[in-house]
Order: sequence, then structure tokens, then C-alpha cells
Amino acid sequence: MRILVVGELNPDLVLKDYSSFPELGKEVLAGDLVLTLGSASAICAAGLARLGDDVSFAAKVGRDAWGDYCIQLLRDAGVDTTAVIRDANTKTGLTVSLTCGRDRALVTYLGAIAELTAGDITPAMIEGCGHLHVSSYYLQKSLRSGCREMLRRAHDRGMTTSLDPGFDPSERWEHDIHATLEEVDVFLPNEVELAAIAGQADVAAALQRLDNGRTLTVAKLGPKGCATLVEGRFLEIPAYPVSPVDTTGAGDSFNAGFLHCRLRGQPAEHAMRFAAVCGALSTLGVGGTAAQPKAAEVERHLQPV
Repeated sequence: MRILVVGELNPDLVLKDYSSFPELGKEVLAGDLVLTLGSASAICAAGLARLGDDVSFAAKVGRDAWGDYCIQLLRDAGVDTTAVIRDANTKTGLTVSLTCGRDRALVTYLGAIAELTAGDITPAMIEGCGHLHVSSYYLQKSLRSGCREMLRRAHDRGMTTSLDPGFDPSERWEHDIHATLEEVDVFLPNEVELAAIAGQADVAAALQRLDNGRTLTVAKLGPKGCATLVEGRFLEIPAYPVSPVDTTGAGDSFNAGFLHCRLRGQPAEHAMRFAAVCGALSTLGVGGTAAQPKAAEVERHLQPV
């Protein structure tokens, strides 16, 4: 099945192992830096391609060096970039990630990230695809208003759909996403996003509140693993144990692993275990894509000892 990922495309400047978290008016030192492919959507697309999936990517970037850099990295990862739009009137976005083994903080310049619209996604881009995935719902300001209709059109063509909301920088968590979820088959929030969107801090209760009869919601819980409802039963899968080097993009690699399995008809429990390994192994390199595993590597880690 060919997968179309629609989303944002930008590089990540990763500042690793900072001495202390920066305060206004002060300077701190980082132990290392890496410039790499960023954006939740692109990291997920690269992860899917690494697992062996056929992936196309649709986004908007500027006609600038950052845009050239991101497109080349996606091509190197095996992702088809013919649907990436180059716009000389905007700048490619950029994220600065302050990261350590425990967690990370992000500062993003949106640029072209906020300018992609649902109308930019043409029938030719969708042709031949069986699944549509969207990441960073709240960051993609121009896509957001037409996202539900774009997903509905995908369903009308017989495609399946998935959505990762990403964090809402405004922290308003407006409720339009609930209507959008009516056209989503798989929803992939993390624990913070789930609580904010559902208005419920308890994971099981939040999953129940978002249950609309169609959407399978899988909550990414970081070191606590992941959870979902299967026929009304709360299912929790533990995290795969590793010593993280950099957690940037781990949730996006989880998404890739989960979709890789679900699009092959595998049950939610297996898909969650597979995805947990994908997310964990991705933290063993700096940046979101450096340590993404192949499918055979994930399967080896799933074998009982």
C-alpha cells in the first residue's frame, strides 16, 4: 500500500546535553549539535520508508537552502518528494531542539509550515495511495481548517486515514479537532495532547471520552508505554527499555511502526508492541531519523529472550 503523508517539512537543529536549561538573559553550553531532518510528518515518513513502506510526501517549503536540504534528506530516506511544493514567497521553517536523555524542548519558526492548505493536495498527489497520514494538526494553521474535508475525500476514495495532533503552541486546544476525528481511523496523541483534547487527565477516561465509534485512539505515554481501548477494554503496553541518547521524534517513529503494522491488518496489541520498539530504538541516535530501525531489526527485539 502506498502511503501519502501530508504535513510540515523543516530541518531540526539539535543542541544536545545542555549544561542547564537556559534562562532569559543567561547563556548555557551544549555538549554537541546536529543538523538533521525535522518535523513530525517527515520523521514519520522516513520511519515508514525505513520499515519498507512505499511513501509519498506532500508539504510546502521555500526555494531556499533549508528546503533543498530537507527534500534531499527525504529522497535519501527513500521517500517520494514529487508532491513537495516549492514557494519562492515563503521561507522553510526551522526547529531548534534542546535535548537530553530525559526529554526535549522545542522552538520553531513556522514559515512555510503554516502555509500548506488542503487545496494544495491535488487528486494527482492522492492517486494510487491507500492511506493518508497527517501530523502536527495545530502547527499547520492553513491546513487545519480544511483537514476534515481532505480526510473525508480520502475516505470517499476508499483510503484509510490517521492523525497525530502534535502540541498546540497556543495551548487553547480548540474543539474543532473533535469534528475532524469523525474522519480519522487512527489517532495518535501523546499523553499531554490526549489530556488536553479530551479534557480528562486520566488516560483510560480520556480514551473513553474520545471514543466516537470509528477512531482507534492510541496514546503515547513516553516511559510508561502506550495505551488504547480494544472493544471497550483498556489495553496498556509497556515501553521497550533503552537508555535514550535523544528523544527527538520518538513519537513519530512510534507512529510509523504502528501504521506499518495496522496497514497490514495486524491487531492493535501487536502494532503497539512493534511501535514501542520503533520509538525506543529511534532514541539511540541524535535527531529523529538517525537510529530509525528496519522491520527485521524490530522483529528481532520482539522475540522472547
